[in-house]
Amino acid sequence: MELASVLAGERWSDHPSCTHPLLAYLARLVNDHTSDDGRQQLLPLVPSVVGRRGNDRTSLAVAVAVAAQTILDVPEATQRPLAAGLLQAERLCADAEPDLAATRREAQLALKMVPGAVAWVDRLGIRGRIDAHTFAKRSAPTMVRCTVEGVVVSASPDCDVRLGALLEAGIAASPAPDTVIAAPAFAVGPTGPWPTPTH
Repeated sequence: MELASVLAGERWSDHPSCTHPLLAYLARLVNDHTSDDGRQQLLPLVPSVVGRRGNDRTSLAVAVAVAAQTILDVPEATQRPLAAGLLQAERLCADAEPDLAATRREAQLALKMVPGAVAWVDRLGIRGRIDAHTFAKRSAPTMVRCTVEGVVVSASPDCDVRLGALLEAGIAASPAPDTVIAAPAFAVGPTGPWPTPTH
């Protein structure tokens, strides 16, 4: 996200305004949990987050896309909070405009894959409705964090690949920017990757 802030012409920050807060949060989590070698493979994705500021539906779309991407591959303890979030997201999508129909179907399909986690949510009796603002502020970040951490604790040998796929899913679920940022060349120095000088 710091590199994204530079590409966007903003001050150096890992919370740049050029990227939707939830997508930026996902990018930071993926970066922090990826190995040094795997992190180099994330560099081509940096321009893809620039300009994706999102809209009032982005938190729903990103949270569902990320959770659905890997809900079967994370431990059962992680599936449960993801199921709770997906149930809330599915209801909010049902109440929203038709352009969230695809996100609703994605949530429904993911929930069908984890009936045990859905039953756990039912037993707890935590199906009370929340509004879109509360979902964006609390549920969506929790779903993203649980998904990333679930991939990490699963100790899969392709953990870096799976984390990168999560970021790609989040990017794809965010509205594309009006202008596309070209991917710069990067040089890897002792402290990490830096844009290669063009002069």
